[in-house]
Amino acid sequence: MNTAQTPGVTWRTHLSLALLALVYIFSVIDRQVIAILIQPIKTEFGATDTQMGLLSGLAFGLFYAALGVPVGKLADRYNRSLIVAVCCSLWSVATLACGLATQFWQLFLARMSVAIGEAGGMAPSISVVSDLYPPRQRSMVISLFMTGPHLAVVIGLALGGWIAQQYGWRATFIFFGAPGIVLGLLVWLFVKEPVRGGFDAPLPPVTPAANATTTDKPVATESLWRQVLRLMTIPAFRWVGLACGMAGLAGYAYGVWTPSFLVRTHGLSLAHAGLMFGVASGFGALAGGLSSGWLCDRLVTRDVRWQLGLPLIGVLVSIPCAIAFLLWPASGYWQMGPLMVPHAMLFASIFGFFASWWPSLSYSAISHMVRASERGVAAALLNFFITLFGIGMGPLLTGVLSDLLTPMLGLQALRWSLVCVMLLMIPTAILLGMALKPYRDQLAQLGRTSNAGLA
Repeated sequence: MNTAQTPGVTWRTHLSLALLALVYIFSVIDRQVIAILIQPIKTEFGATDTQMGLLSGLAFGLFYAALGVPVGKLADRYNRSLIVAVCCSLWSVATLACGLATQFWQLFLARMSVAIGEAGGMAPSISVVSDLYPPRQRSMVISLFMTGPHLAVVIGLALGGWIAQQYGWRATFIFFGAPGIVLGLLVWLFVKEPVRGGFDAPLPPVTPAANATTTDKPVATESLWRQVLRLMTIPAFRWVGLACGMAGLAGYAYGVWTPSFLVRTHGLSLAHAGLMFGVASGFGALAGGLSSGWLCDRLVTRDVRWQLGLPLIGVLVSIPCAIAFLLWPASGYWQMGPLMVPHAMLFASIFGFFASWWPSLSYSAISHMVRASERGVAAALLNFFITLFGIGMGPLLTGVLSDLLTPMLGLQALRWSLVCVMLLMIPTAILLGMALKPYRDQLAQLGRTSNAGLA
């Protein structure tokens, strides 16, 4: 077992961040690559859009959501890097199993196994990253860590579409599953366990009168159920969790179904759709995630509410961009060498830029509003909202709506199904607005603000 280190940012710190980010990239690829494989899998097994929504969403989301919080509790007590290493190897083997499935039920079970492994990746990693760097750098560092999904979109969709078209959908799962086994070993060897809360300012003594919403007893002796209930009594935590759940529902539906939308509505090939969506959305989100983290670290020194204010602005701008992308006429293209780029991809890129603001800044907000000894559970609980609503319901709801609208709209049913689901980002903006004042009050209660800015 790895031993804890004295707080300090060194080359080993940056190496740990890089390895954890790389693990996160492959976890998202293994989770999301099915988006580019929906059409060939559906064709081979004769599945409906509803069945594909179950496979890409609920089969993964239920297990991921159910196991994530207990694993987060383990991460708050035991070696987090070891948990990440073991779970990375597990979900990678399960991804390989997806490529070996010969029947739909086998693929369904393999997808659930991927979820079981990935349930132990996100929360322990966020907890480690939060302890590797001081609070004033945390938004930027977590944004760097969370470039994983954006790079995964580029790699998984662009490269995955090409592999699927050239060698079949099974080869895609095998190609992306194998590297994770090696990554798990590297994390075990090189990512050392940092001191929990080593960079954080000492918190005030816990008393029922002064800090009743933070903890009433030592976290180590508190049951998981009581801890979850207590965290949910924190107003800012509750509103952020629900906001991220709604945003996750729309975001995962968009991420899973957009390649199929481009194939059906814009007439692109599988490889072409993966390349267009991967590059436009992935690079847009990469730029947005990094810039929002950099900007947030500067603004929160003036007013901590910018931690949630920036995600709120990003959500408000991203909604019309998503609708414009989905409803833009399919007849307009730019010719770039041999590639025809739909005009609608411009809006996909802008959407990716602004929609990337809420995930990393929300996880950073959660890390500030709880004690260092419970960041694993807190991150896992936020992940629960995103997973249950997002992965669990987003793709399934979109598939069900598409099947219901198909008799009336034919190939355009998926377009209008996605439009309906993307409008669920409106409640996200409302909930983030409701969280602004409670978030500032929670940080003040913990003694982590100075003149309204982050201490």
